Amino acid sequence: MLVGGVEPNESVFVNVISACAYLGALEQGRWIESYLRRKGVRIGVRIGTALIDMYLTCGCVERAFGIFDGLKEKNVMAWSAMIAGLAVNGRGREALRLFAEMENDRVLPNEVTFIGVLNACSHCRLVDEGLKHFKSMSNVYGLKPNVRHYCCLVDLYGRSGMLDRAQEVIKEMPMKPNSAVWGALLNSCRIHGNTLLGEKIGKELLELEPNNSGRYMLLSNIYAANGKWEEVVTLRRMMKENGVDKTPGSSVIELEGSVHEFIAGDNFHPDRREVYRMVDRMMVELKSAGYKPETDQILLDMDEEEKETALCHHSEKLAIAFGLIKSDPATTIRITKNLRICNDCHAAMKLISKIYDREIVVRDRSRFHHFRGASCSCGDFW
Repeated sequence: MLVGGVEPNESVFVNVISACAYLGALEQGRWIESYLRRKGVRIGVRIGTALIDMYLTCGCVERAFGIFDGLKEKNVMAWSAMIAGLAVNGRGREALRLFAEMENDRVLPNEVTFIGVLNACSHCRLVDEGLKHFKSMSNVYGLKPNVRHYCCLVDLYGRSGMLDRAQEVIKEMPMKPNSAVWGALLNSCRIHGNTLLGEKIGKELLELEPNNSGRYMLLSNIYAANGKWEEVVTLRRMMKENGVDKTPGSSVIELEGSVHEFIAGDNFHPDRREVYRMVDRMMVELKSAGYKPETDQILLDMDEEEKETALCHHSEKLAIAFGLIKSDPATTIRITKNLRICNDCHAAMKLISKIYDREIVVRDRSRFHHFRGASCSCGDFW
């Protein structure tokens, strides 16, 4: 469009900014904001909300606040975007303070706002506060909770280890629980090691979503974690018979305006030899700092050495190695991952942030992890 001399309108800007958010393409997003300001385009609430979402989706909380504070008009969507973004960036208490400001400014929250509020409570283990906000939807604002709000409530109880209460919520729901609700409870079973309940829910989910590879893998991992290798083999045979392919772990990193994708055990990236040499050096540094590979995270029937090698070649470790090689030592390394970060990679990232004196931001499928000085913004609760 620019080469053709066609001036973009507001809708084009919103869509392009949203594309940057989806890819985690922060530099592209920054360039678009700079373009807007150079051209004197008014950053109203629609473009402003897209920029807020983009920066928060790329883990740039302070820049998002800058856009938010600069908006002359803030509608419910701008407030909701800020609240939801703070929640997934591990700043749940700030999200709740912002919600209180929203109420003081007499901006009425909607259903989307409360999803952000409930997620903030879930990620911070604020069970009582979450329940209070859930009840206020109908008691204070006359909003009818939908299945997504009940899913948040199940997640709130489940993440906090209150699996009985999570099951009670599901039984008392005024609508039929969907796969997301059951998936939230299944994930809580994985977190807290409730194998019996996890196996039961996993089987029900497979009946609801027979083509969802994630459901097979989660149930397979529960079996494997308890040494039930025959059940693992049976489950993976079912996947093959049903034509269900496992989604490979992939991580994306943007450097100098280009987006680079790595998959676990990558053999395709043009810089793979240099990346693997860096991974080897990282492992030496990590082990000197006390890192011990969590080989129980590899839920396959293989020997310890093979498991350790597989852990070293997880996609986020490859992306981190690439970032350390190719970026300036003072810059933040930002990675977008399509799956949940595993415990081993999380432990390694904490140490890498200290060893190399880097801030590392990893966005997985459910939240952000800001690593700095051997600690993470999630407080090891995700």
